[in-house]
Amino acid sequence: MKISIRNSSRGGRRIATAAAVSVVLALTATACGDDGSGAAGDKGAEGSGKGEIVFWDNNGGVRTDIWKEIIADFEKANPDIDVKYVGIAATEYQSKVDTSIQGGSLPDVGGAGAAMLAGFAAQNALEPLDDRLSKSSLNGKLNEDMVKSLKSAGGDDDKLYSIPTSANNGVLYYRTDLFKAAGLEAPTTWDAFYKAAEELTDTKNNKFGYTIRGGPGSIAQALDAMYGQSGITSFWDASGEKTTVNDPKNVEALEKYVGLYKKVTPAADLNNDFTKMVAQWDSGEIGMLNHNLGSYQDHVKALGVEKFRGIPQPIGPGGKRVQVSNPVDGLGLFKSSKNKEAAWKFIEFATTHAENSKFNESAGQVPANTDAAKDPWVSEAEPTKLAAEALSDGSTTIVQLPYYLPDWNTISKTDNEPAFQKVMNGSMKAKEFLDTLAEQLNTAQAEWNEQKS
Repeated sequence: MKISIRNSSRGGRRIATAAAVSVVLALTATACGDDGSGAAGDKGAEGSGKGEIVFWDNNGGVRTDIWKEIIADFEKANPDIDVKYVGIAATEYQSKVDTSIQGGSLPDVGGAGAAMLAGFAAQNALEPLDDRLSKSSLNGKLNEDMVKSLKSAGGDDDKLYSIPTSANNGVLYYRTDLFKAAGLEAPTTWDAFYKAAEELTDTKNNKFGYTIRGGPGSIAQALDAMYGQSGITSFWDASGEKTTVNDPKNVEALEKYVGLYKKVTPAADLNNDFTKMVAQWDSGEIGMLNHNLGSYQDHVKALGVEKFRGIPQPIGPGGKRVQVSNPVDGLGLFKSSKNKEAAWKFIEFATTHAENSKFNESAGQVPANTDAAKDPWVSEAEPTKLAAEALSDGSTTIVQLPYYLPDWNTISKTDNEPAFQKVMNGSMKAKEFLDTLAEQLNTAQAEWNEQKS
């Protein structure tokens, strides 16, 4: 397989020569570090099934407490295994792993969600888990759609490189107390959304109708708003070679959405990632917030259940709801691990009924373990319940993002988050931004199709 290496200019790329690949492999074979178990290119070993394993949390800080609780449970059940926890912020996780693949040491186990799975798998950093799963008590106990999603995201429908832990879904959170005081209807349609955003704004008194994500993670949220308004239901055209992101309907939708910035949103939104955006919404008088199920518990702690609701994305043209896919999260076993048996035991334990339910109740997400998904808390958490219904009752069409492209995360984050900020502050047109994004995606898709063939 070719390795696609991106240069510093936006959209620039080159395919590595055999000599360049040899250099990378030589580096990874000799590199070392102090917070992982082995270098990329190392085949690792099954190990004794005892001793220490290293776990990298891909949402450190946000999920640290619940993972430490699960680790304590695991160590109690497996007293001969110690788990070293390393929490890494979501915004830094991919670069941390990529750096370790190229020249450092990797952990035994780490977060391996759909959004970054293809890049890790393409670099041969992850152990295929199909055989282990087939012999495990987990076999038949994991949501089939989540398993299929991770297989697709890994770039090979025949190999599973990550065991799913949870699924997320886009949610529109709104302050019911503010809506009631203003006499506004719930923002179940895009027209109602824009009306509420305007009417709840009083900039002189620091009150805003909406908070928009301009910092890390902004592209997925912008795509969700675009496709939700345009009603376009596929990321690729009929040929499967050209993306629809720069379709005129999407350009118009993005222009309208970005036009909210500083008119009905705080100026700080230009740089806000999800943690700052969520904290800002929880502590201020802002009418609406787009995030996902993961922040539900934060809102409950800050506001109680009486002052807000979390509902599926607004309904668009023709009474249909269109939203982009939210990546399934999971746990991967790094191929360089010297203790794969113990690492697999940890993955297996973390996705059992009790532990997977505990994790997802804390995270407010949909459990991958099918028994955990039946637990009472799932139906008691309204956003989770409504999300599950929207995805199963035929009211929602999901636009599948191309997580399988090894360049997806680089394109959607490194290359284009700074460009999106330029669109927000008015120094770049929405059409120019989307045309550039489309060109990069079409090139990546062409390379992927060539590799597959």
